[in-house]
Amino acid sequence: MSKVLVTGANSFLAGNVIIELLSRGYRVKGMIRKSASLITGHTNLELFYGNITEEPDVINALKGCDIVIHTAAVTDQSIADYNIYETINIGGTRNIINAAIKHSVKKIIYISTANAFGYGTKSEPGNETMPARFPFTLSGYARSKMRAQEIILEEFKLSDTSVTVVNPTFMIGPNDQKPGSNRILLRALDKKLLFIPPGGKNFIHVRDAAIGTCNAIDMGKDGECYILAGENLSYKEFYLKMAEVTGKNPVNIIIPEGLLRLSGFAGNALRAAGMNTQVSSTNMRIISLGNYYSSDKATRDLKLPHTSTEIAIQEAISWFRNKK
Repeated sequence: MSKVLVTGANSFLAGNVIIELLSRGYRVKGMIRKSASLITGHTNLELFYGNITEEPDVINALKGCDIVIHTAAVTDQSIADYNIYETINIGGTRNIINAAIKHSVKKIIYISTANAFGYGTKSEPGNETMPARFPFTLSGYARSKMRAQEIILEEFKLSDTSVTVVNPTFMIGPNDQKPGSNRILLRALDKKLLFIPPGGKNFIHVRDAAIGTCNAIDMGKDGECYILAGENLSYKEFYLKMAEVTGKNPVNIIIPEGLLRLSGFAGNALRAAGMNTQVSSTNMRIISLGNYYSSDKATRDLKLPHTSTEIAIQEAISWFRNKK
């Protein structure tokens, strides 16, 4: 069985991808920073300590691997300095490219973001044919992932190395060590009053995203991108589903878009003063819009499964409660 390098192995998606790979009999090498930790114990899982921004580390990590799933990225939306995104998300991808060429890697799965493509409405959701749209074109994270996606697809266009890009939407579910996107759940647990943005997004169970990613090894076409999407929900609809799961019904108050815009200007001032904050004009615009996507292509080509949002919420909450 082939050996797979998974970068950023302690991240939310990567952890679930590793679980899925091991269940399929793959040998897995997980690349993590020296300061990070990852629970091991599986005979087919080894760890490699290194930094994605250091080319020698990446070259050494890829040694002996046939496939690489490049998950490592900085996703923090509070970072004011775009150079940080560029160094890690773009620079790290260039290092993967150079290492893959050196070791003649057969397959690369690049983990991008759905926002590399244009979002749509619930009735006409975004897909892989639609160019990225404002305000994501101003987001440091989204911009860097779009650029890295372009670079890696262009580099291997006429190569024996096959590259497939997967573009997950917003993931929830278990095995979120940091935690990351599941904070949308944790902030609402046991609350009696909940302030909700006016927009919405597409939610996918992280296990479905992991399965789609692993299926892309054999099913993903060279040079193609696949949006890994689940259910399109407004934030209010999402929290109503959460209330059904937990049996608790907080009072939900929709924050006026105008108020979010004003807070965004205040956040811009803080960023200009050198402070990192998630509050910015761009981020406030993002949470105010309906950010919806279709998974038709991934469902057809990658056999992407579709677990209900309720199950994803239930499993995420159970995992966090059992972790305590």
